[in-house]
Amino acid sequence: MATHFQRGLIGDESLVPTSAAGLTFPFGDRAPQPGELLTIAPGIRWWRVPMSGPLKHVNGLILDDGADGSGELLAIDTGTASPRSTEAWRTILDGPLAGQRIARILCTHMHPDHIGLAGWLSRRFGDAPILMTRTEWLMARMLSADARPEVPEEQVAFWRAAGWDDAQIAEAAKGGFAQFGKMIAPLPLGYTRIRDGEMLSIGGTAWRVVVGSGHSPEHACLLDEQRRILIAGDQVLPRISSNVSLHANEPGGDPLGDWLASIERFRALPDDLLVLPGHGDPFYGLHARLDALEREHLDRLDALEAHLATPRRAVDCFGQLFRRPIGPDVIGMATGETLAHLRRLELSGRAVHAMRDGVRWYSRA
Repeated sequence: MATHFQRGLIGDESLVPTSAAGLTFPFGDRAPQPGELLTIAPGIRWWRVPMSGPLKHVNGLILDDGADGSGELLAIDTGTASPRSTEAWRTILDGPLAGQRIARILCTHMHPDHIGLAGWLSRRFGDAPILMTRTEWLMARMLSADARPEVPEEQVAFWRAAGWDDAQIAEAAKGGFAQFGKMIAPLPLGYTRIRDGEMLSIGGTAWRVVVGSGHSPEHACLLDEQRRILIAGDQVLPRISSNVSLHANEPGGDPLGDWLASIERFRALPDDLLVLPGHGDPFYGLHARLDALEREHLDRLDALEAHLATPRRAVDCFGQLFRRPIGPDVIGMATGETLAHLRRLELSGRAVHAMRDGVRWYSRA
């Protein structure tokens, strides 16, 4: 079982409720069945990598990546290093992909459901290169290497400042500080860096790298401008909001500010793109989805500011942001999301905080 901190760090789904109004799903209820690859467009196949947890799967993509008939492929996002995900890969490699070679692996970002089997796939295909943005690669390497039997004091202080009691801290600390590395296969020493704005040739098609932030630091999306296709990873999801959390490894960060700025950047993309998300179904309606994601967070910032008419700890703000009870299974993620909203209010001059006995109390400015 992952610690609360790490469960929040790798969780893709936000606890903030959302709406998918205004979207069109061109495949309807049709989705890949176990072991099946569904063709999205020439040279692009979609499959679902099963995994544990409420999301149940991550969307994988297989793109043709060589000369006609070469059988070389590029795999995008991999599932976790778990028996379920690994067995699913073996099924498609021995089935619909038999005789073909994964020549490159691209991971949109560093969360284990997207990078977990990248190292395993790389080794299976003779050290096939892994393509990632630099920050995502380094974060994955850092988190997998920073394994400790005890939770660091800085993390305990972070929880306490948010208002956790001794029992909650003790429960969260039971798993130690080593879970991230257990969810990903060992990564190779080197990787291939991709950058915002770079053009990648994949099977003769030009894809532009479009980077977003907030859910993860340097999340890579891919845009085929000619065919109007956006591989969006977790930067734009159709029916759930992506988790946007503040963590102890960057307590002065502004992930929600980064997220809102990324929404503005992605609005510059055409609205008629077929969006291929990391979870859920392909959809049309990029701008409507961006508008909804922004509106939901801005509304919650307003509600949270009003709530701070009386000084509050982060744990006292859960009811303003989330409609579900916050138990020990999601308190880490709820804390991270709440702190991201409180930090945004602070940086925009709408809230202030004071430390008392190691606990941070927030008030409306």
